[in-house]
Amino acid sequence: MTWDEALEELSHRHTLAEAMGGEEKVARQHHFGKLTIRERIEAIVDPGSFREIGKLAGVGQYNDQGELIELTPSNFVFGTATIDHRPVMISGDDFTVRGGSADASIAGKRLQAEGLALELKLPHIRLVDGMGGGGSVKTIEMAGRTYIPRVAGWETIVQHLAVAPSVSLALGSVAGIGAARVTTSHYSVIVKDTAQMMIAGPALVDWASLGDVSKEELGSSRIHTRNGSIDDEVNSEAEAFQRARQFLSYLPSHIDELPPRTDCLDSPTRQAAQLNTLVPTDPRKVYKMRKVIEAVIDQDSYFEIGRHWGKSIITCLARLDGVAVALFAEDPTIYGGAWTADACRKLIRHLDLASTFHLPVVHLVDCPGFLIGKQSEEAGTIRLGSSAFAALGQATVPFCSVVIRKAFGVAGAANTKPGSHHYRYAWPSGDWGSLPIEGGIEVAYKAELEVADDRDQHLADIKARLNQVRSPFRSAEFFEIEDIIEPATTRQHLTHWADLAYRSLTTGASRFGYRP
Repeated sequence: MTWDEALEELSHRHTLAEAMGGEEKVARQHHFGKLTIRERIEAIVDPGSFREIGKLAGVGQYNDQGELIELTPSNFVFGTATIDHRPVMISGDDFTVRGGSADASIAGKRLQAEGLALELKLPHIRLVDGMGGGGSVKTIEMAGRTYIPRVAGWETIVQHLAVAPSVSLALGSVAGIGAARVTTSHYSVIVKDTAQMMIAGPALVDWASLGDVSKEELGSSRIHTRNGSIDDEVNSEAEAFQRARQFLSYLPSHIDELPPRTDCLDSPTRQAAQLNTLVPTDPRKVYKMRKVIEAVIDQDSYFEIGRHWGKSIITCLARLDGVAVALFAEDPTIYGGAWTADACRKLIRHLDLASTFHLPVVHLVDCPGFLIGKQSEEAGTIRLGSSAFAALGQATVPFCSVVIRKAFGVAGAANTKPGSHHYRYAWPSGDWGSLPIEGGIEVAYKAELEVADDRDQHLADIKARLNQVRSPFRSAEFFEIEDIIEPATTRQHLTHWADLAYRSLTTGASRFGYRP
C-alpha cells in the first residue's frame, strides 16, 4: 500500500464514521425531532472548534483479502472544543447505532473522555441519549458470558465534580447507566416530550409485574424536574444547548481559576423605587420574591436552577456589578417561604456548587422557619434542614444576607453564616424571633389568658404591647442587626459587598468534595 492509498483509506474511514448508523437510522432520529450526535456537537460548541478523538473506532468487517467491507462506528463521540472561546470536553451517545448501548460501544472512549476532562481540568458537557453506554441483553451473547456489574471509571466522574464543571443533557430516552450519568453532574437539563429518564425501561417494568407504562409515564421531564433528579426542563434541544452555555458562563473553567468577572453596563448604584412598597404591611399577604431578585442583580443576569422542585426556596446564579454569585431566597407564595425537605436538598446542592467554584453567596431572607405539620415530619425535614444549615456553615466563600421580612426559628437563622463575619442588612419590614408572635402568643400567655375577664381584649392588649417592641429598629439599637436600609438602595449595598467579596476569593479545592 502506498501512502496515497493509506490516506485514501483514512478519508474513507472518516466518511464511514460520519455516516453513523446509516441514512435510515439518521432519518428515524430526525423523525422524532432529535438531532444526531454530530449535529448536536456542532450546535453547542463554537463553530469549527470541535476536535474529535477516536473517530476511527468501531467494528469493521473484512473480506478474505483483508479489505474493509463495512464499518459500524462506535456509538460514542467525543473530543475537545470551545464554548465562548473557553476549552471544554464534549461527549455524547449516538443513538443511531444500537441505541447507545454498550454492545456497540468502545468502552475505552468513554473512559478516555472522562479521564481527559479530569486531568486537563476541562468542563465536561455530556449529551446523553439511550443507554449511555450501559449493556443490553444482546451483550451477553456477543461476549459469550455474563458479567458482574461494575461501572468502570465512575471514580473519575466523581473526582471530576470537585475539579471542573459538568453539565448533562438528557436528549432522548435515557435509562440505566445513562440516567446515572445525567444525575452525576453539577447541572442537568431534559427536553420535554422527546426525552425521558428512567432506571429501567417499560419492558423491564412490565416483566417485573410493576405495570404496563409508556416511557413518558415512567420518566417524563415533569416527573424528574419535580422530584429533583434533573434540574430543569426545556422545550427543544436548541434551548438545552443555550442553557448549558449560559450555566458555564458563571463558572470558572476549573477550581484553580476564579469565576470570570464580566463588564457591567448596569449601574452598581441603580435604585429600585418599587422595592420601597413591594412588601405588604399585612404579614399574611405575600409578594413576588423574584421581583426583588431581578431588581437588585445586574439586568439580564438571572439564571434560576431547579424552579419546579423544592419551590419554597429559589436558587439561582446571577451577577452583581459583573461578579458571579450564587443567590438563594425564600418564596413567600409557597408555604410562606418555609423550608421543606426538598427545598433543603436543593439548597445543599446550590451551596456546594458555590463552594466548589468560588461563587459568593447571597441570601434574601423571608423565612418563617421549617415547614411544620405531619407531612413535613414524615419527610424528615429537620434532618435535611440541619444538613442544609451545616452546608451553609461549611461553605468556603463570602456570604451576605438581606432580611426582607421574616426570619424565625432554626431555618430563619440562615440569615447568618455560622462561624463567619459577614455583611448583613435588613429592610424596615424585617420581623424576627424564635417563632412568630402570632403563632406563640396563646401558648406563652396561656395561664394569663385563662383567668382574664375578657379574653379577646386581653389577648389584643398583649399583642399591642409586643408589637411595640418587635420593631427592627429596636434590634438595631442592640446591634442585633448591623444595618437597616431603604429597600430601593439594596442593589448598591450588594454591589459594594460583591466587589469586596470578589477581591477576597481564593482558588483551589474546597474542604470537601461536591455531593451529587
